[in-house]
Amino acid sequence: MSTTIPPGSWILITGATGFVATQITQALLTRGYKVRGTVRDAAKASWLITDLFRAAHAAGTYELVVVPTLADAHAFDEAIRGVSAVAHVASVVTLDANPERVIPQTVLGVTALLEAASREVSVKEFVYTSSIVAATMPVAGNQTLVGSETFNELALRLAWEGRREEVNGFLVYMASKAAAEKAVWEFVRDKKPRFTVNSVVPGTIIGAPMHRAQVASDGQWMRHVYEGNAGFLLACPESYTVDVKDVALLHVAAILDPDTKNARLQAWADNTNWNAILAIMRRQFPDDKWSEDIEGVGQDKLSITTDFSQQLALLKKWAGQEGWVPLERTVEESIRVIKEFSA
Repeated sequence: MSTTIPPGSWILITGATGFVATQITQALLTRGYKVRGTVRDAAKASWLITDLFRAAHAAGTYELVVVPTLADAHAFDEAIRGVSAVAHVASVVTLDANPERVIPQTVLGVTALLEAASREVSVKEFVYTSSIVAATMPVAGNQTLVGSETFNELALRLAWEGRREEVNGFLVYMASKAAAEKAVWEFVRDKKPRFTVNSVVPGTIIGAPMHRAQVASDGQWMRHVYEGNAGFLLACPESYTVDVKDVALLHVAAILDPDTKNARLQAWADNTNWNAILAIMRRQFPDDKWSEDIEGVGQDKLSITTDFSQQLALLKKWAGQEGWVPLERTVEESIRVIKEFSA
């Protein structure tokens, strides 16, 4: 199968300790690529080298570089040297309710990396990790048909102009993802870079963490379900979930597939809610004690839609996979691993 860059090429992945980034790393290493990951703190990320990717590091196919902040126009100048592709997975996830402390930094993170890629002649491919919340509000009753030009303008307006008491950290996060992905496509339109740009736009990402260091992350949604953390889960009671392995595979395809160019790959698999997932957990692990259904989560499902034909074709082409990973499999794998790492 032809690829945009040959095996053995270096690929830069930002936010290397993250749930998605480690899965992308594993998928690329398995295919014979070399990975350079960015981290904010080398000591806190040491488990990537001493444990998870120890063999790859010893073989010289995996390395880390420290990038302390995204909010620096030259933050990635050293990290990007000699790489053939970039996957920008890192984002500001502080859930700070002040848009001034989140949105400009998130936008600068991706634009600085795009500018660095423009200066580095070796870069052939660039993939941005977006989110469903960059496209539209994932709330019951929203009937938006998401296309290539659909962005969450409501979140942007509310984050900047809403009444202070109504603006929360999750809303600001949504606005930051919308602003950042819009900046990506504005860069493509205005600068016409020589490298290919794609984005992967996942729903709520669930699945098994690769390392126990990832279990405590706020973004580890299945841990919140496992522990019955209703307050956190009510931030998005209904959602399109997607297995982290599918998200990683679409990143791989977005980097390596010669026919995938200027694509927004929406990755939403199962239209569900947390009580439905709790019901699956009770069936799969009947001997465990689970929390009651989460009050405030009803039977509503999302009405937003999009075209998945390109995404499903890429899953088939690059993994021989028919459709998304089934929700039941994702739930079982997630809980088994979380229980193991939490023991």
